[in-house]
Amino acid sequence: MSSREHNNVVVGIDGSDTASTALREAAKIAAQRELRLDIIHALDFAPYGFGGPYIDAGGVYEWVEEAGKAVLGDAEKFAAEVAPTVTVHTEMAIGSPTQWLLESSAKARLVVVGASSSGKAATAVLGNTAVGVASHGKCPVIVVRERDGVVPSDGPVVVGVDGSALSAQAVGAAFEEAAFRGAELVAVHVWSDLGTAAFEDPRAAALAPASLEEEEHAVLSENLAGWSEKYPDVVVRREIYLDNPRGRLLEWSARAQLVVVGSRGRGGFRGMLLGSTSNTLIASAQCPVMVVRPEDS
Repeated sequence: MSSREHNNVVVGIDGSDTASTALREAAKIAAQRELRLDIIHALDFAPYGFGGPYIDAGGVYEWVEEAGKAVLGDAEKFAAEVAPTVTVHTEMAIGSPTQWLLESSAKARLVVVGASSSGKAATAVLGNTAVGVASHGKCPVIVVRERDGVVPSDGPVVVGVDGSALSAQAVGAAFEEAAFRGAELVAVHVWSDLGTAAFEDPRAAALAPASLEEEEHAVLSENLAGWSEKYPDVVVRREIYLDNPRGRLLEWSARAQLVVVGSRGRGGFRGMLLGSTSNTLIASAQCPVMVVRPEDS
């Protein structure tokens, strides 16, 4: 079943401020699209050295379970304040949050997770969850990132287009997001996967065929074909660059409200589930990032 056939948004929480930010965004998305909101809190004992038959040593399980119930209760109240019309379902599970979010992604329209850049410990835990879910999720995943302390709600939706089959799925998701948000869509196409240094020498840039720009515009037009007819109210801006896809999309993230990319593109190796571009954006973008996975993965 395609993720588009499901009627729910899944968000993972852990009681942190970052998770609350992700929950707010997930609740807003669910309300906007009339979807159910599923809030998941995982009781992960592994970091504390508990597990297996010793999980209940010293009453640890009861203590953590009560704390988990409190976290879920607060989250449910918070979601109701943000989106009073949304139906909320809560779930508490035992194990890795990444594991449970991945399982839930197989039955979700969208998964929302938080990412943090404040503090090495927070980055290690939340960042690993975000990368893990975006790498293996069965539906599109939005990694919520802030700019100047807030999640941006204005600016365009930006999509990276590289001509791959998965890029085509990302384009469709980006059009849908732009339509829901009433935002301009910026389609960014970079014809070379090389970094900026590759073309610093004018002699190297001169080696590019004279017809390259025209050819790349044709590639971009082909990738956008049909979507403008399906979403006639979405204004599309086309941007073509010579090189450095990661840098270009990072630059756009400073003025966008969402960047949409495929989990891997034309430059990725078989078996590399998360391409270097999407990985970089999850770690460093200045706005939320949607990672689109193959529908049949």
